[in-house]
Amino acid sequence: MRFQLTEKGLKRRLDTLAEADPQLAEAIARVGYPAARRSGSPSYAHLLRILAGQQLSVKAAATIYGRLIDHIGDPPDPDALLDSDDRTLRSLGLSRQKIAYARGLSEAVRDGDLVPEALAGMDDGEVIDRLTALKGFGRWSAEMFLLFSLGRADVWPADDLGIQAGLQRLLELEDRPGRREVDRLGERWKPHRGAVAIFLWHLHGSPPA
Repeated sequence: MRFQLTEKGLKRRLDTLAEADPQLAEAIARVGYPAARRSGSPSYAHLLRILAGQQLSVKAAATIYGRLIDHIGDPPDPDALLDSDDRTLRSLGLSRQKIAYARGLSEAVRDGDLVPEALAGMDDGEVIDRLTALKGFGRWSAEMFLLFSLGRADVWPADDLGIQAGLQRLLELEDRPGRREVDRLGERWKPHRGAVAIFLWHLHGSPPA
């Protein structure tokens, strides 16, 4: 199931869920709807963006990815990245570890071992398996690709700290839930958990009432 990450698309799904969920309805009334989220396409560029942004703030990730694109082209060219030396890539803000991961991704795309566009024809589990086979791409990275590149409606990044903190705030939990608890609590929102995930990031980033 695919959905659009527009304000209208998110609002429609959240309103449907809120009809049966007073806590969600109250939170939406308090902090409003999340803004539209930029959606990409199943491409090398989006995978590279996800990789560059791992464990960084949104602002820092955008800055580093912008420098990278200025250097290797837009849309980015795997050969241009592979032809760049480590010193240059480091100067753009990539860590040594991310440089190694980016080279692995670029080689897979260049050699045809990974065809990003073909991921659109796979189910969620297949996409996760395919991407996590790449060094540097864990489950979180694969879930970001599913949600923001493929627009899969039921993506639920249970390991994400923002999701955990947002869920703690939404449900007024004493402690921040771990992955297993997040998975259990998210069952009520299937098959629209992607919209709830985006709302939880919004809720987490909103000032306390």
